[in-house]
Parts: sequence; structure tokens; C-alpha cells
Amino acid sequence: MKHWKKEENQLQKTFEFKDFETAIQFMQQASIEISLLNHHPEWTNIYNKVEVKLTTHDASNTVTQKDFDLAEILDRVFEKM
Repeated sequence: MKHWKKEENQLQKTFEFKDFETAIQFMQQASIEISLLNHHPEWTNIYNKVEVKLTTHDASNTVTQKDFDLAEILDRVFEKM
């Protein structure tokens, strides 16, 4: 898990892309894996950046294995971009 930080009971990372379109493509491609895992991130997109925050709401808003699994998935999708 490259460059993820754990703060405020969340895993956090900002992904940066060459442009807006690539950032949106990342979100679209990741959404397939996210749906399969059934664990959804809090994420925002501003131009070429996607800021992600992961926490497990049904575990009292703490970081669980689901969050680490999703972080790995997002890193893999990013590496393919």
C-alpha cells in the first residue's frame, strides 16, 4: 500500500492523474471492483485529483481489513492507468 496514511480512523490517499478525463476513468474502472467488494469509499474529484478516505461505517467508523483490501484494489487500478 503505497502512500496511504492512517488518520482520524481512516485510510487516506490522493491519487493524481494527467488530466480530468483520466481521473474520471480511474473512478469508473475502480467502481467495478468496489461493487464486487461491496465496500464503498468516500471520494472526491477535483480536476486531476481523486481524494479517497476509507473507513468501515458498520464497525464504528474504524479501519478494518475491508479498508486495506479496497486500498490495495485502488492501488492496482491506479497502476494500470
